[in-house]
Amino acid sequence: MAGKNVISDDEDEIGVEEEERDEVPYGDRGGDRNDDDEEDDEERRDEYEKDGFIVDDIEEGEDEEEDRVDSDEEQKKRKRKKRDQFMLDEDDYELLQESNISVNRPKLESKKFKRLKKARQDAEEDPSRFFNEEEFNGSGKVRRTGEEKLKHSLFGDDYGQPLEDIAEEDGQLEEEEDTDIGEEDEMADFIVDEEEVDEHGAPVRRKKPKKSRQRPGISSSALQEAHEIFGDVEDLLRLRKIDVRDRFGETSERSLEDQFDPSVLSEKYMTEKDDQIREIDIPERIQISEGSAGHPPTDEFSVKMETEWICNQLVSGVLPFFNRSGIHDEMKRHIARFLELIHVQKLDVPFIAMYRKEEILSLLKDPTEPEAGIENDINQKPALKWHQVLWAIHDLDQKWLLLLKRKKALQSYYTKRFEEEKRRVYDETCLRLNEQLFQSIIKSLEAVDSEREVDDVDSKFNLHFRTGEAVLDEGQFKRPKRKSHYSICSKAGLWEVASKFGYSSEQFGLQISLEKMRMDELEDAKETPEEMASNFTCTMFETPQAVLKGARHMAAVEISFEPCVRKHVRSIFMDNAVVSASPTPDGNTAIDSFHQFYRIKWLRDKPLNRFEDAQWLLIQKAEKEKLLQVSIKLPEVVLDKLISDSNDYYLSDGVSKSAQLWNEQRKLILNDALNNFLLPSMEKEARSLLTSRAKSWLLSDYGRLLWDKVSVAPYQRKENDVSSDEETAPRVMACCWGPGKPATTFVMLDSSGEVLDVLHAGSISIRGQSGNEQQRKRNDQQRVRKFMMDHQPHIVVLGATNLSCTRLKDDIYEIMFKMVEDNPRDVGHEMDNLNVVFCDESLPHLYENSCISVDQLPSQEGIIRRAVGLGRHLQNPLAMVATLCGPGKEILSWKLNPLENFLTPDEKYGMVEQVMVDVTNQVGLDINLAASHEWLFAPLQFISGLGPRKAASLQRSLVRAGAIFTRKDLLQSHGLGKKVFINAVGFLRVRRSGLTSSSSQFIDLLDDTRVHPESYILAQDLAKDIYLEDGNDEANDDDDVLEMAIEHVREKPHLLRAVDVHEYAEQKNHLNKKETLNDIRLELMEGFQDRRSPFAEPCQDELFHMITGETEEALSEGRIVQATVRNVQAQRASCVLESGLTGILSKEDYMDDWRNIHDLSNKLRDGDILTCRIKSIQKNRYQVFLTCRGSDMRSSRYQSHRMTDPYYHEERSTLQTVQEKARKEKELAKKRFKPRMIVHPHFQNITPDAAIKFLADKDPGESVIRPSSRGPSFFTLTMKVYDGVYANTLIEEGGKEHGDITSLLRIGKTLKIRKDTFEDLDEVMDRYVDPLVAHLKSMLNHRKFRTGTRSEIEELLRIEKAEDRSKSVYCFGISHEHPGLFVLTYIVYDSNPQHEYIGLYPQGFSLCNRMCKDIDRLSNYFKRLITGARDPAQSLPSVAAMVPMRSPAMV
Repeated sequence: MAGKNVISDDEDEIGVEEEERDEVPYGDRGGDRNDDDEEDDEERRDEYEKDGFIVDDIEEGEDEEEDRVDSDEEQKKRKRKKRDQFMLDEDDYELLQESNISVNRPKLESKKFKRLKKARQDAEEDPSRFFNEEEFNGSGKVRRTGEEKLKHSLFGDDYGQPLEDIAEEDGQLEEEEDTDIGEEDEMADFIVDEEEVDEHGAPVRRKKPKKSRQRPGISSSALQEAHEIFGDVEDLLRLRKIDVRDRFGETSERSLEDQFDPSVLSEKYMTEKDDQIREIDIPERIQISEGSAGHPPTDEFSVKMETEWICNQLVSGVLPFFNRSGIHDEMKRHIARFLELIHVQKLDVPFIAMYRKEEILSLLKDPTEPEAGIENDINQKPALKWHQVLWAIHDLDQKWLLLLKRKKALQSYYTKRFEEEKRRVYDETCLRLNEQLFQSIIKSLEAVDSEREVDDVDSKFNLHFRTGEAVLDEGQFKRPKRKSHYSICSKAGLWEVASKFGYSSEQFGLQISLEKMRMDELEDAKETPEEMASNFTCTMFETPQAVLKGARHMAAVEISFEPCVRKHVRSIFMDNAVVSASPTPDGNTAIDSFHQFYRIKWLRDKPLNRFEDAQWLLIQKAEKEKLLQVSIKLPEVVLDKLISDSNDYYLSDGVSKSAQLWNEQRKLILNDALNNFLLPSMEKEARSLLTSRAKSWLLSDYGRLLWDKVSVAPYQRKENDVSSDEETAPRVMACCWGPGKPATTFVMLDSSGEVLDVLHAGSISIRGQSGNEQQRKRNDQQRVRKFMMDHQPHIVVLGATNLSCTRLKDDIYEIMFKMVEDNPRDVGHEMDNLNVVFCDESLPHLYENSCISVDQLPSQEGIIRRAVGLGRHLQNPLAMVATLCGPGKEILSWKLNPLENFLTPDEKYGMVEQVMVDVTNQVGLDINLAASHEWLFAPLQFISGLGPRKAASLQRSLVRAGAIFTRKDLLQSHGLGKKVFINAVGFLRVRRSGLTSSSSQFIDLLDDTRVHPESYILAQDLAKDIYLEDGNDEANDDDDVLEMAIEHVREKPHLLRAVDVHEYAEQKNHLNKKETLNDIRLELMEGFQDRRSPFAEPCQDELFHMITGETEEALSEGRIVQATVRNVQAQRASCVLESGLTGILSKEDYMDDWRNIHDLSNKLRDGDILTCRIKSIQKNRYQVFLTCRGSDMRSSRYQSHRMTDPYYHEERSTLQTVQEKARKEKELAKKRFKPRMIVHPHFQNITPDAAIKFLADKDPGESVIRPSSRGPSFFTLTMKVYDGVYANTLIEEGGKEHGDITSLLRIGKTLKIRKDTFEDLDEVMDRYVDPLVAHLKSMLNHRKFRTGTRSEIEELLRIEKAEDRSKSVYCFGISHEHPGLFVLTYIVYDSNPQHEYIGLYPQGFSLCNRMCKDIDRLSNYFKRLITGARDPAQSLPSVAAMVPMRSPAMV
């Protein structure tokens, strides 16, 4: 080898022992896949290492590689055979072990056959548990026996090995597999990854990603595809389940879970758990609650304890709407009764609110009006009532049960952990102290009543009984953990020194919290602290000062972890802490008077209890964006008093020098505990408390906004001269504006919301003046006219989305006037008062894009579905909102509050469910009408006692039946259990509608009221008494009398109005049913009277914001906006704002010296973009008046006059310095690019510096597309090549109209990168960026890649060359001078380091005008090229001369 030029890769030889260790045992291989991987690695290694430098062509070495593979395989077989000769049978090992002969079993079995071994041991104890009910056959596969198949089909995989054991084994197995991979990776010696470290410099341990273990069957993606083709798959799942059960019986091996993806079954409520919920006769929502919180204790003491806790929570102000004036005894009784009704009688919240009013009357009052009664006027129509107090108590009940569950679990864990600790500790003193400590912790745990206090107790337990110190059985191993300084001090014996400081942490806590009077006088030790500490010095703590410091740390930590101390400090901190906020330099620049954070820009000493809305969430957001700096601290006076009180209870009263020295130590302990542990911890808790309160307020406000949306009644026709009840709903013509593709669409709905007809009229609003355009418009007008004449709508509803809709409304009115004028006889009287009303399209848009709309309206295009949603929302708002509350929960995308992004989807849906349950049950559901029109079934899931599972089952049963004639059928024929029936029946309306409208079968009139069947007797008695009192004779048949009496009072409601309910209840001895009797009286007057607020057209402000899409804060007087000039006249110019509004700029408002302007057209041109301030807004004309005058732009009179916080105090002394002004100017200069109107996940409107900042913490290869400084016809792709190295690629846009500013701001029709052309940004990412990133990462991960500057890499190669002068060395590196290029550095012979540049392209790597598809071919080409060069000084002159100024791939 001395005579050859060799470039060695320095590969180490792998020993025989290591190869034996890397062997994969039989039975644990997937088709010898690991062996193949090893052989592939050896092949690749041989290709590059054969002669140390020059590699043979891959094609030429194939025969040699095959021979080498064969020899390797034979060698491995010989090694395996040799190893097997030294292995004993398992029985022999067990026999030796029983004889107490220690024999080390081969490592192979302990690692690779661990699962099989444990399974065999389990099988000996219980054969049914072997291999998780499966037997292992000789082929390496598993199969179940007949008995095990039967067990599996009946019980699933629940029987067998406990989950804890499986999880533990899986964790250990993953660790072992990680080790194996590390041992088998033969290339690990050549690629050294940079070790990741955290912010403290400690290495980061990353878990190996687990392989998914998805069941075989139909995946969610396949189900989605099936959904698009066949529609809803819910019925498919249900029928498939029935088919499987019928064909194979209950013992079938192929269950529904085997055929479908679990996520699909969960979404469709088809799992076994869902089946159990459907079958159990308990309200569904109660089952779900008990499933998470556990079954509640129902004994008297437990209910009393919970009632007291709930009352304390209500008084403490955890609910933003609850009056804090106090809770009287009656309310406590009602709370206890409410809990009993839920837990014992299993009654749902809406049932209790409707039919158990007398038992919880005080809880039904409006919390914002505590003095108001239930009903002010007994004859007044009841209004919908949001039972916030009941829901709040229900939520607190869940929190209490979860608290009890956690306390019980912790107590069990503490006991088990303490028993383990007793086995580990042998010192009697320690055992006694631990016993006292354990009893104290258990006592504290029993006394706590909040999550925070449970956390305190848990922290104290984990401090003294660390989990890592548990005794381990023989053969077990634990993962090493980072030891705390406290544990180090404790193991060094410093706990004895800490105990000599005086009171223990528990004694100090009991005294300072006044739970225990001052104990005996504290006696100081006679020796000084240092003298005492000198007896405990050791290698870890070599001096008395170090011993004292460690002991003080232990004492401070114990004090800060003491629950009594934390509770005392928490109480003081939460009552007195104040919040201050001030802007950062960036915030001072960004936050102006119209900014979202303006009201919180300057806050000074605002107490925690004064945060009553969502203000804290904005403060958090501003702090996260580094616009505000926030502090939470105790006022100095309060802090001084806390320190003084602590000193009084912790320091001794001694006056000797020794006592003073000990007191100095105690002061240091208290200072450490307060400043380093307690106060920082309390600040975190305060932040968490503020966040919880703010989210609670925001959630309540979100619910209020939703309540306002869904508590609106359907549109009602003004005339009521219709023959049947079913026709009271209006026939609706819904219209959605379209830009052309799709065209403006009209949909006609009947009174039940079913589609009658569809019409597309794309030219109805055309504004062109050409003859052809006018003819198309007249044709569409004629078609719409005929459409309306054919269907005779009662109301026309038009979606309000943009300004074009206002013109469309005028066009529709024009058609209507023309229709009445030309054909007055053909227009029905129902259309005499025909109106066109605007409605919000936000909900119909959600419906259009939902899966349920595709199921309900298959094969209909999107704009038709949107129009149907618009019309149905007018007919039945509750049903339309409920439609979007299905498994997809599309309702969560309905934007109601600008701050709702701070809420999680689960929090939002919990509030949605609460509101929908309240509204649905007070409105009721007509089940016969819904059976004929299934979209009306959507609210059924919110009926009391039901839920999505039980409602779906009931719906299928009702649809099959077609109609019912009595409520009793729900119990007898439709599968409702007795408890669920009691909860639900009063809210389900049975009347003559749907298929029963033409039936002559008898229907009880009471079934068409909110009167519950349990109160039918009261209703019949009331009607009978009024009937007889009105002078009617009692007939022979009592049933006939009751029927006639009810009909009589329904026809004469004035008789019911005259009834004095209190007097009647007293007369009948039913004073305990007074509220129920009043409800019965109202229902007999009019059954299921709609309690919702009547429909009202949007006011001008609401309509303005619908049309413009702008909120009141985003578009207000004084706002600075961008306006594009459209039409310039001599005295004024018309502009267009980004929202589409028309802006008027007069000559007087153009500039301060406007008198010198004779004609404004000399100053402005069409397409000019102006920065203006809004002077005023004319909402009825959808236009604004603008000003560009410099004095107006600088004036402060336009500043927002929004109400500021009383604690808002701006510090005027913080004037901008010269440096700040310079920084602002620099930032403004950086931001001088035109934002683009582009929505793409990889595009951002940011500057180059912002792009670099955005990519700074990302991985190499991450990129962002941004506007280019070269103008609106270019993009720039900024990619992170390496840390601190960023490259830019210019993307040129084509197909733009340069005279149209809107076209310039949108993305071009074609995109071009040098010679490559792309259609859109997605294609750029797929064809250009992704291959580029793949090549980039392959280079960065290559074994020959080195980090560092050019000089550092040269030094590394010189060192490598010095080790062996006979070889040539090379490596790859990053070009810092030319981002996007790589540098190939090499040393041949004894020459100096040479450098060649490598271009990075999507096609591969370019070296010396030669494109190499991958880095392996690049290395081959380079080595052959270097070997062919005669003179080392002239190796690659052409490459060195061709270094571009910019990267070939990144320009």
